[in-house]
Amino acid sequence: MPVLHRSEAMLAALRLVAPGTELREGLDRILQAHMGALVVVGDGPDVLRVCSGGFLLDTEFTPQRMSELAKMDSAIVLTADCSRVARANVHLVPDPNISTSETGTRHRTAERVAKQIDVPVITVSEDQQVIAVYRRDQKRTLEPIPRVLARADQALTILERYKARLDTVSNSLSALEVEDLVTVRDVATVLQRAEMVRRIAEEIEGYVVELGTDGRLVLLQLEELFGGVEADRRAVARDYLAETPDWTVDHLLHALAALDTERVLDLREVARVLNLSTGVALDTTVQPRGYRLLNKVQRLPDEYVDGIVDTFSNLQKIMRATVADLAAVDGVSEDQARAVKDGLARLAETSILERYA
Repeated sequence: MPVLHRSEAMLAALRLVAPGTELREGLDRILQAHMGALVVVGDGPDVLRVCSGGFLLDTEFTPQRMSELAKMDSAIVLTADCSRVARANVHLVPDPNISTSETGTRHRTAERVAKQIDVPVITVSEDQQVIAVYRRDQKRTLEPIPRVLARADQALTILERYKARLDTVSNSLSALEVEDLVTVRDVATVLQRAEMVRRIAEEIEGYVVELGTDGRLVLLQLEELFGGVEADRRAVARDYLAETPDWTVDHLLHALAALDTERVLDLREVARVLNLSTGVALDTTVQPRGYRLLNKVQRLPDEYVDGIVDTFSNLQKIMRATVADLAAVDGVSEDQARAVKDGLARLAETSILERYA
């Protein structure tokens, strides 16, 4: 997954405060008692350098203990794994020159500490009754679970619709590959749809993290809908990318992820990541190497797929090869060669029937 649109650092911070964790229980207790809190997760040297006063505890973390310590209205410092309370009643003194958009003293301090030190900083607002998480230059206000679930359900509905569209263009590409009629436009369309599906799935993953134990059903639905998409889009990239030492499949996928929404909708922008010759039009015909359809043949190890593609160079030659030709590939047995031949024949028949049905 993908420069990426989501922040892995913020996701890691959200996992710490997800429902079902002891830290979240402690934060909820503080909310229910109508108190405020400032919590730093991490007690490394950088954190200790901005700490003033307070006292060393080094005691086991419990939600009850945390809610009691919050009554002192100063910062609480936890260990990085939230297993222990390192310090309490601490005054945090971050660099005052760090910019902040917050207004309250507690939240201004939290934002500055998070920007200065790469650790999660959490605030509980006594007045607004909300929990906020700061990490680096990002802030996330935790929403009520029913609202997050509603957003996740809506995103799953959209994902299901986009996945259906991806399946349609993917099946069409299979038929075109069999008939040797693929154009750059067909490849770009599949990559475009796959990237849009990936982005929606990525958003839902964020909801799953935020939901914690309440997100199990959402995760199951996500896995069912997104299963196989990542492997298929990587296979498409391997089939059509004009690879160089400076531009590999990983570069292609990262470049796709870095495109803004407007550019993703432009097939010419998507086609550029294939690194084809300058000036290649969308209607230019291209030949697949064969990774994608070979990956659909069951029980064929990846190393054998690589060997077959390296030997025959493109899908049309692979499909014309005899069982004996395929068995001559290093490591491929006669039974596996027959399975490849029969599997590709079935895929070809099915793809063409679906295309012209």
